[in-house]
Amino acid sequence: MNMFSLLRRLLTLGLLGGLLLDSPGITSAWTVDDPITASDDSVVRWPGFLGQGASKLSADKFPIQWDVPAALKWNVPLPGHGQSSPVLWGDVVFVTSVEGPMKDTYHVICFDVETGSERWRQTIKNSVPVKNSLYVSRSAPTPVVDAQRLVVLFESGDCVAYNHAGERLWQRDLSKDHGPFVAEFGLAASPCQNSSHVFVLLEHDGPGALLALDKATGETTWKADRSARRSWSSPSIINVSGQPHVVVSSAGSVDGYDPATGQQLWTFTDVGGNTGTTPLDLGEGRFLLGASGGRDGQNVAEAKKTNCLLQVTKTGDDYQIERLWVAEGATPTWASPILHQGYAYWVNRVGVVYCVDEKTGEVVYNERTKQQCWATPLAVGDRIYLFGKEGICTVIKSGPNFEILAENQIWNEEILLPEASLAASEETEERRQAAANFDRPTVYGYAVGANTLVVRIGHQLFGLRLN
Repeated sequence: MNMFSLLRRLLTLGLLGGLLLDSPGITSAWTVDDPITASDDSVVRWPGFLGQGASKLSADKFPIQWDVPAALKWNVPLPGHGQSSPVLWGDVVFVTSVEGPMKDTYHVICFDVETGSERWRQTIKNSVPVKNSLYVSRSAPTPVVDAQRLVVLFESGDCVAYNHAGERLWQRDLSKDHGPFVAEFGLAASPCQNSSHVFVLLEHDGPGALLALDKATGETTWKADRSARRSWSSPSIINVSGQPHVVVSSAGSVDGYDPATGQQLWTFTDVGGNTGTTPLDLGEGRFLLGASGGRDGQNVAEAKKTNCLLQVTKTGDDYQIERLWVAEGATPTWASPILHQGYAYWVNRVGVVYCVDEKTGEVVYNERTKQQCWATPLAVGDRIYLFGKEGICTVIKSGPNFEILAENQIWNEEILLPEASLAASEETEERRQAAANFDRPTVYGYAVGANTLVVRIGHQLFGLRLN
């Protein structure tokens, strides 16, 4: 993997969030007897990476076309830089970032989702400072939030919980307890959650682990050891035969764990190149996998069969894992593949959208859009929203026929705030030249509120008006 490819990987690192809204036929792992959703369905929420556990929103909330600055309710600067997605609960949105020449200080900031006004801000010292660089993760993992607390993980292993008023509940240094982390480019996996625990994946060049942390105390309930590997994929909760599993798709295997005990229940190893995307629960034990051959092609053969629809079922005490079909030719960049209204969607590194029939696995079209898409697409009603890396949101019609409905700006040059480039400070000429390709802002993720679409770039947060 050359420097250009590494920089692309590090600028995203599994950070990029999306969800399927108002989607008939799709079952969420979070709707089955889980207080994250069952406690108060009137609370609008976007509580974690990829919007897992988010509220169902009606398609008529989302405009097809908009203009900036008219559609912009607010925009706010962020300290330093961050690659995490925002998370949202009710009338507040939370975001993280890091700043300092040695990534000295982590920030957690709470904003009013309607006005963009700052509610509170907390900072913590980085327990494992490293040189701030385009080649290391920068506030990469996305937090999780529920009705009681926000749990934030940083790539150093610093993990901290706050209540909604910004008061610290507990703090852990996971590098002290489970490290040191041997990660040239940093950790990046975002945690996932159920009502009682947050699940943290620590993948690096040394022995790794999947942890279950008690959300109330921060204590480790269980630890599942994992082999050394380089991957920036995030875990998710997927229901298998009516039971939730913590599923990890990462660098040569897909593994399912019991969330109560940490026991590995099943594994599937006929995969490769699955180092950056996260599976989403599609119901009936099904989920899509995404994999890339790598810029140098080291994983091409494995990745070809890994972009697929997988199904896990249980018969008696045994689990069966079946690859239902392979999406021929489809590869993701950093956006996870999604399924919506009978069709699956992958977006590759040059902005080509692959649309695949859910029943047959047939690629019904592959068409190019204006920008590559690092954030996972948003599916709502009969539309797919593609958040282009450099600020164009392309809206296409869902279904087997490619049709662009609109191309919308998220910001314009008058709104965009300047950000100091790190390219000149890179240590080698090769890195400086590669870094120069990424001086433009990047859309890392978004969150959906009752009346506001919140979009995040490294140093700025935008609030766009919904209908």
